[in-house]
This record gives sequence, C-alpha cells and structure tokens, in this order.
Amino acid sequence: MSDKVSVLFVCLGNICRSPTAEAVFRHLVEEAELTDRVRIDSAGTGDWHVGHSPDERAVEAAKRRGYDLSPLRARQVAERDCMDHDYVIVMDTNNYETVESLCPQANLHRLLDFAPDQKVRDVPDPYYGGDDGFDEVLDLIEEATRGLLTDVKGKLRVPAA
Repeated sequence: MSDKVSVLFVCLGNICRSPTAEAVFRHLVEEAELTDRVRIDSAGTGDWHVGHSPDERAVEAAKRRGYDLSPLRARQVAERDCMDHDYVIVMDTNNYETVESLCPQANLHRLLDFAPDQKVRDVPDPYYGGDDGFDEVLDLIEEATRGLLTDVKGKLRVPAA
C-alpha cells in the first residue's frame, strides 16, 4: 500500500496513443477525486516528435469525447522514468520490448493487460491510418484505463477517516 502512485504511458512517438491514455486516465483519476494521489505522465520510445503537440487527429477524437490533449508535449522515455514511476504502461509489444531493454527493473505492463475481456493485446498505432483508427484507440484506452484505475486504487492506502 502507498500514499501516492505514479503512472507513465508509453507509445512510439508520444503523439497519439500515450498522450490519449494520459488524458483519459487523468479524467478518470479526477472523477475518482484522486488527483493529489496519482501522478500521470506519458512518453515515447522514439525521439522524432520531442516537444511537439499530439497529432491533430488524436486531439480532435479526444475532444469529441471530452478529453483535452492540448497541453501535452511529446518527450522521449528515459531510464530514470522507470525508477520514478510505479507503473510503466506500454501500448504494444514493440514498445514493451524497447522499454524492457531500457529498464528491466520497471513495473512494466501492456495497457490492455487491464482489459482482460479484450481479444487484442496491443493498442494499434493509428498514425498511418484513417481517422476511425483514433476512435478505435479511444475505445480500447477507455476500457483499459478503467481497469487500470481499479488496480491503482488497490495499491493506494486509504486515509483514516
């Protein structure tokens, strides 16, 4: 049990999936009134988009569902992140292998590990596809982050009343 928990979401470029997961999870944490106890961040395994805003298509898809990606900026995951976060949540097998080689000691999970009823294990990268791919990603992320929140709540120490 812990007083606080930190979660890092990781995808390839940190402009589509991981910032979307960060925003969706932040929304759930705010609804659960746990903002002061759960720290949330995102990063990418690659450095191509460092400093850039999320992909416009991701921003628009998220906005339609009430999530705000506009303040987020891409950054690259670093070894220090693995020590600074209780959960390192990756979007797919490729990201898993990359982060695992960078940080073998990380508490590493695939996001869809928290959606056990899902038939797919990887959140697909919508970057090279059509706009509907961003909605599919949101569907998967919404489902999995609800499961993640349940897991996180189980790790938080409930303060005495």
